[in-house]
Amino acid sequence: MNDLKLPELFPEALRSLFEWLDAERTPGTSIGGVAVSLIAQPRATQDIDAVIWLEEREWGPFLETGKKHGIIPRINDALDFARKSRVLLLKHDVSGINIDISMGGLEFEREMIERSTRLLVGGLSIRIPTPEDLLITKAVAQRPKDMADIDAILIAVPDLDLARVRYWVQQFADALEMPEIADNLETKLRHHSSPPPLIQKTAKKSRKAGQRKKQP
Repeated sequence: MNDLKLPELFPEALRSLFEWLDAERTPGTSIGGVAVSLIAQPRATQDIDAVIWLEEREWGPFLETGKKHGIIPRINDALDFARKSRVLLLKHDVSGINIDISMGGLEFEREMIERSTRLLVGGLSIRIPTPEDLLITKAVAQRPKDMADIDAILIAVPDLDLARVRYWVQQFADALEMPEIADNLETKLRHHSSPPPLIQKTAKKSRKAGQRKKQP
């Protein structure tokens, strides 16, 4: 886990989170920096992001069971905040590492969780999304670090299912009335589908040389 550039005790926080989800039989997957590090390239991250699928009436009992795994609310009205924002703001008590759990409610989130796979890393059992689904979340978020993560994913996974990526990104762009979400993705895809400048220059020289040879 050291290659993931994680803070001290970060692996223990991850272990506690997924042991909690497994114990409660709650479907969920990591997202954010941890998922990017495991799918694309290691990068620094200071907190843990996950998404789970759970009926709202079960949020309260679920939150209580987290204490048995050392995961507690980091604000006083965590449950009320979750009902408004669909995000549980938690922390790992021993390490103090923040854990943000998104309470999935969209069809895409349900699919992302169902399509996620379990990965064993340094003795830890972690669920991660498919590269396509992680890329979709990054395309929608649009922050500078998310755009950098898109680059990392496109470089690391050349055989992505771009039809799925484009479909869901367009769905979000339409729903949010933010066409730039889809436009920015296409800009990234075009950039990564183009050959590197050195190859382009070499290709141009080859074409020119071929044209000179053809001249009488």
